[in-house]
Amino acid sequence: MEIILITIFSLGYLAITLEQSLKIDKLIPALAMMSILWALIAVFQLPVFNVDTILKELKPSNVEKVLLHHLGKTSEIIIFLLGAMTIVEIIDYFNGFATIKRIIKTKSKKGLLIIFSFLAFILSAIIDNLTATIILITILQKVIKERNTRIWFAGMIVIAANAGGAWSPIGDVTTTMLWIGNKVTTLKLIIYLLIPSLVCMAVPLLLATTLPAFKGNIPDELANENGDTHKYGASMLYIGLSAIILVPVFKTLTHLPPYIGMMLSLAVVATFAEYFSSAKFGFTSVDIEHEEYSSHSPVHSSLSKIELPSILFFLGILLAVAALESLGILFEFADSLNLAIPNSDMLVMLLGVGSAIIDNVPLVAASMGMFSEVIDHPLWHFIAFSAGTGGSMLIIGSAAGVVAMGLEKIEFFWYLKKISWLALAGFIAGSLTFILMRDFILW
Repeated sequence: MEIILITIFSLGYLAITLEQSLKIDKLIPALAMMSILWALIAVFQLPVFNVDTILKELKPSNVEKVLLHHLGKTSEIIIFLLGAMTIVEIIDYFNGFATIKRIIKTKSKKGLLIIFSFLAFILSAIIDNLTATIILITILQKVIKERNTRIWFAGMIVIAANAGGAWSPIGDVTTTMLWIGNKVTTLKLIIYLLIPSLVCMAVPLLLATTLPAFKGNIPDELANENGDTHKYGASMLYIGLSAIILVPVFKTLTHLPPYIGMMLSLAVVATFAEYFSSAKFGFTSVDIEHEEYSSHSPVHSSLSKIELPSILFFLGILLAVAALESLGILFEFADSLNLAIPNSDMLVMLLGVGSAIIDNVPLVAASMGMFSEVIDHPLWHFIAFSAGTGGSMLIIGSAAGVVAMGLEKIEFFWYLKKISWLALAGFIAGSLTFILMRDFILW
């Protein structure tokens, strides 16, 4: 039966990886394999276990209790993401991100590259790398008209956004998973990963400035128009970003799960949004009689734009991995890996390379079930870095890359030839920086 379960998981995993080729949204195989795995566990009454993280052992339990436990952990991540996504959509409702565009004045390609790279690095740490990539490529399209020039910038934005997301607990969904799962803490994550992540971004940036694609100026293509602006756009940008940044502070002060702080931040941002828009309706859906007014509520409008397929994908993949964890399969696999590759650094770097080929969410979810190291152990920080930045090596290796691919129609092999080597150089440089800091400075 164990072989059957692993086969089902592998086939579902393969379908997720081949999403572009199969033309099937990855949420479908994720939900299917999750449901089938837990159904087989229940029907055949397979023994399941809860993990005792203190004693580092498996304790027998029943299916309902184990499933409810994992559903609770998964829901913490999903609710957190829903809150963050809604805040970003509220900012966008007021066109708050146009404020960022107004600070871009230079026409130098090298200057623009530096500005966009640092914006991606900083923004992704605050609003996550996927959203930062969407925002900056949208701005890029208004700044640079020539597509052949623009796709070079888009590739560098992907590298910088993934590097920026790795050192923040809210910058990348995999880092968020480790943070919510009590594998890393905010302060230690920033201390240990900020410099390696900065190196991971800076090395490709320095190499790129020597390339012909970033020589010279943009020839009168720099858009002068600021687009439609809202008088409260800048205010909502600052309020929204501040509210998201305060979530880790709230967790540190209260020791409550992060989603509680995110819901408080969402409530604060929504209050300002409703006040600024003078809307008559808030979180709850309006009735049919007042449906014509629903579009006037920034909160209602923002909630309708949430990307639910991504949310359902997280639900499916995390609970599927939880099924293998509950059966003890992941722990057996971890022991086998440790015997085959005793060098943990090499193992984690291979995980980073793997995240460029396979979705990094299930990889990190599996690693959380495979290893039982204590909170803030160097292993968890290195996993956060590798999974977050390794995906930059292929255009399909990260959510930021996939969205850039869609927005700019970037070809897989163009990215492989032009950008991948830059991402690889940054990944290796950042990994070596982390190892040196770990062995000689911080630990």
